[in-house]
Order: sequence, then C-alpha cells, then structure tokens
Amino acid sequence: MRHLLFPSDTSDSTFEIPFEELYEKGYRGVIFDIDNTLVSHGAPADERAVLFFKRLHDIGYDTMLLSNNKEPRVSSFADDVESKYIYKANKPMKAGYLRAMERMNTAPDNTLFVGDQIFTDVWGANRVGIRTYLVNQIDKKEEIQIVLKRKIEAVVLLFYRLHLHKQKRASEKRKHKGTGGRI
Repeated sequence: MRHLLFPSDTSDSTFEIPFEELYEKGYRGVIFDIDNTLVSHGAPADERAVLFFKRLHDIGYDTMLLSNNKEPRVSSFADDVESKYIYKANKPMKAGYLRAMERMNTAPDNTLFVGDQIFTDVWGANRVGIRTYLVNQIDKKEEIQIVLKRKIEAVVLLFYRLHLHKQKRASEKRKHKGTGGRI
C-alpha cells in the first residue's frame, strides 16, 4: 500500500518528466498545479509553458489545470496554454481531482498529477489513486503559509527518502538471494 503523503515519483522539473514513455504505458490525462510547478508563483504562462502544453497535446494527452487560486489567475493561464481548468479546487479535497478526471474522460489508472507540494497536490491526488509526480519548486520565494508548510514537508521527504532506500536495499537483497549468493 502506498503512503498517502509519498509521491509515486519525483522529478527535478515538470519539464523533465518522460511524458512520451508514460503515454506509451497508457496514461492519457495530466493534471497540473500551476504556481511553482509550471511557472514561478503568480507568473503568467511563458513561452516554455506554452510549447510544453503544445507538446503534450501533440503526444495525445488531455490536460487540466487544478488550482486553489481564483478564476482570473487560472483562466488566463489556461487560455495561454490551451488547457482545461478548475479554479478554487480546494486541494487536497478529492472532489477537484475527481471532477478533473471526469472532464478529461480519464480514470485514476491512466491519469497523472504533477505538483510541487505534498500536503495539497500529492496528498489529494494519492487519495483518489492517481499517479503523482512531486517536482522541485521553481522559485524559493513564497507566501509565509507555504514556507511553513515546506518545513513540515521536509520531514515527510526525509521519511520518503528513507523508504526508498529501504526498498532499494530489499530489492538488492532479493536479487542477491536469487543468484545463490553469486554476483
């Protein structure tokens, strides 16, 4: 069973996730947080984001922006990148994630979520069974309430890394045992 605060995967950047490979594995929809996931907090869609969404759509993905922000912020960004959107999503509540999948005609097993925060993005997506990517925040300058959350997230990430290390050691042990002790 997956821990609800642990991401399925991590990436240094949204733009480094292997979306072509994931599409080949059957994923068809991608839900994104905006601020510090696609652009710096409060920034408009830049050329990189516009080209990125064009690439995703050319691959065959349907996309959705899921944000706790107000409509003017989310709709203008969505217009620029030609994506569907849901504003005031109340992440990490399940309803926004479920509505996003419904609007994209996807299900948890073929939907990805990409975000930069554990307690809103990852936790919410994990609660509905979506594969999650936690990405490094783009800009370290954030509102005070997010800065405080990041300190708690650092503890969760420490446990996540310990969990990954433990899994890796167990896998190596099984591999070593399967060779009869010969490497």
